[in-house]
Amino acid sequence: MFVLAAILVLGVLIVVHELGHFLAARLQGIHVNRFSIGFGPVLLRYQGPQTEYALRALPLGGYVGFPDDDPDSKIPADDPDLLKNRPILDRAIVISAGVIANIVFAYMIMVGVIFFAGVPEAKEQPGILVQQVAKEVSSAAAQAGIKAGDVVLAVDGKALAGNTAGVDQLRRAIESHAGRPLTFAVERDKERRTVQIVPDANGKIGVSLVPNQTVERRPARDLGEVFQQGSEGFGRIIGLTVENFRMLFTGRAGLNEVAGPVGIVAMTANLAESDINNLFFLAALISVNLAVINILPLPALDGGHLAFLLIEAIRGGKPLPNNIQEKVMQTGLVVLLGLALLLIFKDSLTLLRNGGSMLP
Repeated sequence: MFVLAAILVLGVLIVVHELGHFLAARLQGIHVNRFSIGFGPVLLRYQGPQTEYALRALPLGGYVGFPDDDPDSKIPADDPDLLKNRPILDRAIVISAGVIANIVFAYMIMVGVIFFAGVPEAKEQPGILVQQVAKEVSSAAAQAGIKAGDVVLAVDGKALAGNTAGVDQLRRAIESHAGRPLTFAVERDKERRTVQIVPDANGKIGVSLVPNQTVERRPARDLGEVFQQGSEGFGRIIGLTVENFRMLFTGRAGLNEVAGPVGIVAMTANLAESDINNLFFLAALISVNLAVINILPLPALDGGHLAFLLIEAIRGGKPLPNNIQEKVMQTGLVVLLGLALLLIFKDSLTLLRNGGSMLP
């Protein structure tokens, strides 16, 4: 059930992105001949007056098709409502609309959660909660007998507060003791014990850590608080996304910390199983990440198309030759598909190795 919910989340985010492109084009009167969710064989198809709508077998993306380069199109090549014949600003709006739609949708999710589920209030308790433990034989935490639900009260004699600062404190201690033993004071079923754990060479022990807090929700006092709390949650998502990409581009995060479609579905399902509200938070987080990824100036992404428009503007309205654009886009598409397949393969191995957990 939760896996299906996770797949549905990805599908909705893809629809939102492509719907942004579609609406930006149609609202400007630009011709659109295809609106497709997914790739590969067609499962469902509906031919509207102007546009073909299709659901395809591989839900790894989608696209909005324009008749500009369709040899079967009956629209004259000089039609002013073809995308390629529109001013640069009109085309930029269409290209960037998918990114904008994902950002706006993420904000709406956060506001909606506050409106329908209420304002979260955390009650802090001592220690850091072990949310999950990797099921690998080589997992340091598993070898030490750590289980999901354990509470780490102290590390090397230093007490841990049950908040994000405590999580950061514990993570820093683990990362700084790669290959060296750490003493953990652990509580399980109100019984306290001491265990020694030796982090691996990468400074990891194979656990997922969260603040030891219970979260209760209360109704928002008014609409002002709904938007205030939703905006604060949205701001945290933006900050988390920026930090993750900063770590990726500076080399502080490697390929093993990047998830592909399989990994995203697995993690989403795990979070949804623990708390359905987590599903909405993660949906907003993924939506923002999709926006950031798509705006990168890489071939075959929205950012790549915007880069071509910028070059065209610099050249005084003269675009790069079509053959150059096609070669760059084709190369970029091959690279992106290769990366997607690599991530799918990596995530699948991780799931098999960890028995369904996406923990490192």
